[in-house]
Formats: sequence, structure tokens, C-alpha cells
Amino acid sequence: MKSINYKIEIYGLKKKFGDKVVFDGLDLKIIEGETFVLIGQSGVGKSVLLKHITGLIFPDEGEIYIDGEEIHSVSENRHLEIQNEIGMLFQGGALFDSFTVGQNLLFALDHMRPELDDKEKEIRILTSLEMVDLAGIEDVMPSELSGGMMKRVALARAIVSEPALVLFDEPTTGLDPIMTANINELIASVKKNLKTTFIVVTHDISSARCVADRIGMLYNGKMIFTGSKRDLDKSDNAYLQQFIDGSTHGPILTEYKDAIKKMKEKLR
Repeated sequence: MKSINYKIEIYGLKKKFGDKVVFDGLDLKIIEGETFVLIGQSGVGKSVLLKHITGLIFPDEGEIYIDGEEIHSVSENRHLEIQNEIGMLFQGGALFDSFTVGQNLLFALDHMRPELDDKEKEIRILTSLEMVDLAGIEDVMPSELSGGMMKRVALARAIVSEPALVLFDEPTTGLDPIMTANINELIASVKKNLKTTFIVVTHDISSARCVADRIGMLYNGKMIFTGSKRDLDKSDNAYLQQFIDGSTHGPILTEYKDAIKKMKEKLR
């Protein structure tokens, strides 16, 4: 039987901000080469989990391994090397307004692949833009781009350094349904051309179904579901089904109302 290679392993992750518990013993394993989609309501900690994986936030307790290395136990130099193998697509794209498209991509290469010469960097930039169907726009300013084009450029920047891991934080936020479908198809298409691992954070279940190999749901500081798209449809998890259906009836809203009630009582 073929053994499973895990790109990321998270054990017993705990994190609090003041009185707010974000993670309460979270466990998660992400398989090398897969597209893992993390779903859940706004504010449950999906983006915070990405920041833990990149090492921007340290856990209160627990361990995070990337390729078998516990990222908070390595030296500062090794930690930086691990970070340089991670590409990131931010919610709003986060392009530099004063840079051209090409300069935005070059910025990533200068910081993550400084060993490359100018010609190699130029090839990487042109190849990445071609991969997202934007060949020839390297001299265009971000202000001249549509929302969908900005997302494509942000994706090109995330992959230009050829990272081993790419993180997507709500990649379709702010886009209309047609552009959302377009970006989802692009993510799936780029994934076929890259031998890397994708982690996509979203609250859009349609997007999750489009790009995922596996899906996980985060709720109340823990992973309450992980499985394939087929497992998603067969699950009898009431929290998961309420989220999928977008229903106002179910345990999520009940617990939310109870939390508001307790807060009001505490303030009296």
C-alpha cells in the first residue's frame, strides 16, 4: 500500500486573542500535491490558520509541520527558507499601485528568488502571466485592470517564484458570479500545470466544489469535517449541512443566538 506524503501536519493547535478562542486543539493533515479547500463562516479563523502556516502568527500551543519540519522549532534562517517556498494570493490582490504588473511580479522574485539573474526573472514573469492568460501586460499599471484581471495578476505573482505551497485567501471575494466561475476555472487550470500544493480558503461552497480535491470545515476552533466532495454530499454532520444549504435553521445559528444572549447577560 502506497504511503501518504503529507505537506502539512498540524497537531493540537491552540490560539487565543484576548478572551476569543480561535483554535481549540485543531488537528489537520494536508496531502502533498492536493488542492485542499478550507470552508467555514466569516470570522471562524480561516485566514488566521493561513497565517499560522506561513509562520506570521505563532500558536499558543501545538505543532505545525511542513515537509516534516516543525516550523517554529527551526532556526531563523531556515524559517525564512520555508517561507520563501510559500506563495500567497491575498483577498484584495494586494498589488502595489505604484508598480507595473511586471514590477509587482519582480518584487516577489527579488525577495523569494534573489539568486536568479535578470534574464531568468524576466522569463519567470512572462511565463507566469501567460499561465493566467495575461501575456503582454507586464507594463500595465494595476489601476488600468478590471477586478478579475487584478486577481489574475495576483495569482501570477503567487506562482512566479514556483513555490512548493500556494495559499489562497478568499480568491473570489468581490467578484460577480461570472468572474468567480472564471477565477475558479483558472485556479483549477493552473493547478494542472504545477506540481505543488494548494490551500484555498473560502466561504463559497460552489467555489469549493469547483477546485477542491478535499474539503475541510472549521468551526468552534476545530476541524469538524474533512473529506472529498463525495464525502461532503454524504455527510450527516448538521453543522456542515446547514453551511452548505445556507439555512437559517440549524445548530450554527442556534449557538450564535445563545452566544449573543450570554454576552448581553454578561454586560448587565
